[in-house]
Amino acid sequence: MANSAQATKRARQAEKNRIHNVAMRSDMRTAVKKVLAEIETGNKDKANELFRVAQSKLDGMARKGIIHKNKAARFKSRINARIKAMA
Repeated sequence: MANSAQATKRARQAEKNRIHNVAMRSDMRTAVKKVLAEIETGNKDKANELFRVAQSKLDGMARKGIIHKNKAARFKSRINARIKAMA
């Protein structure tokens, strides 16, 4: 338990940020899963459209420090390679 007013406030801020980050991470994962689902169905146009959305979310997460920039780059690279491999 926090012993000072400052520590109490930081604990409140940390919890608020954790909840926000969890929601953002969930949103990012959902966007990535939607792209992968479209790749599985073979719909290249829809996959490209959803990839742009997912790419934006990944970049935003990396910019805010919620995920590492290399992780975002790795996700984008792998998804893009799978889209390009489609017929």
